[in-house]
Amino acid sequence: MLHFSQPVGGGVAQVVTDLARAQSADGIRAVVACPPGGELGEAAKAVGAEVLPWPAGRAPGPRLPAEVAGAARIIGRLGPDIVHTHSAKAGLAGRLAVRGLVPTVHQPHAWSFEAVSGPAHTLALRWERFATRWTARMVCVSEDERRRGQEAGVRARWEVVHNGIDLERFPATGTQATAAVRARARAGLPALDRLPPGAPLAVCVGRLCVQKGQDLLLRVWPEVAARVPGARLALVGDGPERRALGRAAPDGVLFAGAVADPVPWYQAADLVVAPSRWEGMALAPLEAMACGRTVVSTDISGARESLPPDPHPATLVPPGDGESLAAALTALLADPRLCDALGRKAEESVRTTYDVRRTAAAVAAVYRGLLGLPQPEHRECARP
Repeated sequence: MLHFSQPVGGGVAQVVTDLARAQSADGIRAVVACPPGGELGEAAKAVGAEVLPWPAGRAPGPRLPAEVAGAARIIGRLGPDIVHTHSAKAGLAGRLAVRGLVPTVHQPHAWSFEAVSGPAHTLALRWERFATRWTARMVCVSEDERRRGQEAGVRARWEVVHNGIDLERFPATGTQATAAVRARARAGLPALDRLPPGAPLAVCVGRLCVQKGQDLLLRVWPEVAARVPGARLALVGDGPERRALGRAAPDGVLFAGAVADPVPWYQAADLVVAPSRWEGMALAPLEAMACGRTVVSTDISGARESLPPDPHPATLVPPGDGESLAAALTALLADPRLCDALGRKAEESVRTTYDVRRTAAAVAAVYRGLLGLPQPEHRECARP
């Protein structure tokens, strides 16, 4: 199985790593082609995959022909049974390189045309519609993502395989007192050494970029801090918007930078906020809920599917609506008991629904279908 991936960090890299781990464990030769540097290459090697350098930028540009040619050389040399492309850029270069000569699975991880506007939006949408002729299966990580593609006129052979997480990496709170868990986590994070005991803490984990919506969160934070005395906000991650966000940050905001393990930050939080503008199905909310934390998310693709059934109104806000975001954060940070109760409910939901082993089994079922191999008795994916 040959995976092409660009980007090499964040949620997409984690998904590719998890698939490579499962495939390697099953005796499948998993190969990951990705740009050098970043998290993905080393992580994929560590789980048993072969890693090949495939220089590629995040956005289309003058180097696209060279990127397509590089992908074609890798495909020709390896002779894979299936090519699996991840995210917009790999889907562009990879599908141009293979052109249907090898069964190709494409996984958007959020649609390219949702990330841009104007002429770029039109071009991205036209490409996604056109490229389905070279796409044996389109794998979406949520029903919302599939529905958005269909509504945009993308005519594909669809599979919906929800994202999952490695539950062993994100320890359950169990019967431990949530306040005690928070206190221990904060004591282990030097960046929080000046946080007053018991101060409400909201944490946002994700790449610092327009997609993730931290700019909106910073705009409304002064209102939250005014209503919830002592409240603090921590942004965990790095990215192209770091300087701009730093200039816009009000008092009471901590920039923690990129971290190898976000678990201590989830455990230290009273709640986790995910103000993204678009997603397929984000991993950070699943990770936070697995750690027993309430999540406040914008109502974008995959968000409702991530949250427990009948979510509390304060946990889901309209995208781009600063007033609603501020009101939700205020209501929950001011009510620790409600936060804890919602966190326990979220933890139970994630642990019964979003195990990464189910995700890997569902993707394997897609592969077997394309190769004409027998399917297992139970299949963990939905075909609309």
